[in-house]
Amino acid sequence: MPKFHYIALDQNGQETTGDLDAASEADAYNQLRANGLYPTNVAADGTGQAAAAIKKKAKSVKGKEKVVRVGANARVKGKTLMIFTRQLATLIDSGLPLLRGLTVLGRQEPIPVMKGTINTLAENVQTGSTFSESLQQYPRIFNKLYVNMVKAGELGGVLELVLNRLAEYQEKAQKLKNKIVAAMVYPIIVMFIAGGIMIFLMTVIVPRFETIFEDMLGSKDKLPELTKIVIGASRWVSDNILYLIGAATAIFLGWRALAASKGGRLWIDGMKLKLPLFGDVQRKTAISRFTRTLGTLVTSGVPILQALNITRDTAGNVVISTAIEKVHDAVKEGESMVAPLEGSGVFPPMVISMVDVGEETGQLPEMLLKIADVYEDEVDNSVSALTSMLEPLMIVMLALVVGVIVLALFLPLIDVIKNLSGGGAG
Repeated sequence: MPKFHYIALDQNGQETTGDLDAASEADAYNQLRANGLYPTNVAADGTGQAAAAIKKKAKSVKGKEKVVRVGANARVKGKTLMIFTRQLATLIDSGLPLLRGLTVLGRQEPIPVMKGTINTLAENVQTGSTFSESLQQYPRIFNKLYVNMVKAGELGGVLELVLNRLAEYQEKAQKLKNKIVAAMVYPIIVMFIAGGIMIFLMTVIVPRFETIFEDMLGSKDKLPELTKIVIGASRWVSDNILYLIGAATAIFLGWRALAASKGGRLWIDGMKLKLPLFGDVQRKTAISRFTRTLGTLVTSGVPILQALNITRDTAGNVVISTAIEKVHDAVKEGESMVAPLEGSGVFPPMVISMVDVGEETGQLPEMLLKIADVYEDEVDNSVSALTSMLEPLMIVMLALVVGVIVLALFLPLIDVIKNLSGGGAG
């Protein structure tokens, strides 16, 4: 009977190597699984491939790289967490135990912080901690929503299902975030470019033309009114540039201080929902996040009151958080969600009606997810419309400002040319 060499993980996640006799490679895999091992590499003796693989693996175990220890304040990008969740869900859904899945992901993770986190999670699970308890060590990476959904999945024995839902939630949240960022980035970039051009023209170009005009005309009184205004503005900017920088810095710091206070944050978040162009997108985004989060939590088995608390903490807008808190208090008293949602003035009638129907029919989680789908599409359409509207508007504004300055600088030159032409004709 052929001999096979293997590399496998035991029930504690430790790597082991050895030989066994089997009729085929599939039979070797079956024998190893029957003995409580999880094979990662099996090859027939004499192929040359097995010995090389085991030798390479043995070297990597002996000269294993230092494990990166990660503190409780560690952070990773949302995209990194999303990929980890999707990969872990896929591995567990394929039948791999949680410990082995974490070991495999820890071995292949390229980002040191995430690698250290996954390895620590695997160690904790190996020593008897639950997965949700292990996740709580890293609150900056795994928020309350993540931990509570995993906990509900563990209690219900449907961890793979919950991880899949988490992965879908993160993917949709990331997609929505990217759309919002794309809508905001364009006008911000154009504003910075416009500001840079304005400062350059006012502090460098206009003063040079002012000197030229003095040499050519002798008196500033002969300059056109528009040119005088532009030159006056240029002098003011040049004389007060440090004060302007100081004022801009003070405004920025003041804004941050206002945002850090409870009342200031409430005022800012309220204004975000009322902005002329961006307010509609902000409102739809907040509604989509609220319904998607609450629907996902309740569908995964998290109790409604706990789910409302988590949703309140992850709402991203104080006005929405306040409305959710009132919903929580109403539900706690055995009342409907409809009255506090309606009283907040944030949620449109369609959302309130769909929540009402969901409560009456006992299909609230499904209805919340449908609302989220609708509003994600609404956000997509609003962002597209906003971008198509802002693009020509910003270009026209930039062209208008620069055009006025250029016109002001060329009007005196045109008058000089006319005078020279008239003198030459005479």
